[in-house]
Amino acid sequence: MIILDGKKVSNDIKDEIAEHVKSMVSKGEKVPHLAAILVGSDGASMTYVNAKVKACQRIGFNSTLIDLPDYTSEEELLEKIHNLNTNDDIDGFIVQLPLPDQIDEQKILMAIDPDKDVDGFHPVNVGRMALDLPTFLPATPYGIMELLERYQIETSGKNVVVLGRSHIVGRPMSILMSQKRKAGDATVTVVHSRSKNLEDITKEADIIVAAIGISEFLTGDMVKEDVVIIDVGITRVPDATKKNGYRLAGDVHFESVSQKASYITPVPGGVGPMTIAMLLKNTLLARERHNK
Repeated sequence: MIILDGKKVSNDIKDEIAEHVKSMVSKGEKVPHLAAILVGSDGASMTYVNAKVKACQRIGFNSTLIDLPDYTSEEELLEKIHNLNTNDDIDGFIVQLPLPDQIDEQKILMAIDPDKDVDGFHPVNVGRMALDLPTFLPATPYGIMELLERYQIETSGKNVVVLGRSHIVGRPMSILMSQKRKAGDATVTVVHSRSKNLEDITKEADIIVAAIGISEFLTGDMVKEDVVIIDVGITRVPDATKKNGYRLAGDVHFESVSQKASYITPVPGGVGPMTIAMLLKNTLLARERHNK
């Protein structure tokens, strides 16, 4: 069994981007500028955004963090988005999800300029992705594809099962893996918590992408020998043996599934770091488009 080390691969990607940025600086070109909007004080969201800002600093990007209180109105947030849309100094930006209840997430995502939507969530970019046109790919599926490619895992003709149908991971993952591309050309089945005979389906999978949002949902008796496992989930699970009272777990029961898997991503240190790396890659693409 081989661990798919997302932390190492993401660091490799960051190093590659940093070299690219040095080249841009030597040519007198403007370096990429990523902005992030954080609404409220959700602990996980703050951690993610801070990690993105630190990654920008490491590779030589400019970054701006717009930190708003949790009582921010939808109108106020839309105004901030408009300001970023029209600011030529900003190449790309993200609005960290989830948002407080008083704000319509779909309305916010629709307001982002597709040319600055480095998260790849805007319907224009999702449509371009579905048609296999140049666009910003959603960062988490993009990171998974990159991880499979860099570990040279064969996907062509393979039976891939995607656990989960979210717009952020499950649906784009199914589209990308079925397309004619590296880490693609697969036969893809999407299942979810309401699927019948789910265990029969997962047992036939050569590759499973678990993004169902249920802690340790996929167990060893649900998979076949030599399966490739990509675990997208991350949940805090109570654990009295830990100093902080919890441990981080994915959507896969690592202990039992890893006994059968040929490759598996850890949690943490698997898909999470790759998501940030591909967000940076999208921001570099946005800057290059603006340079042209």
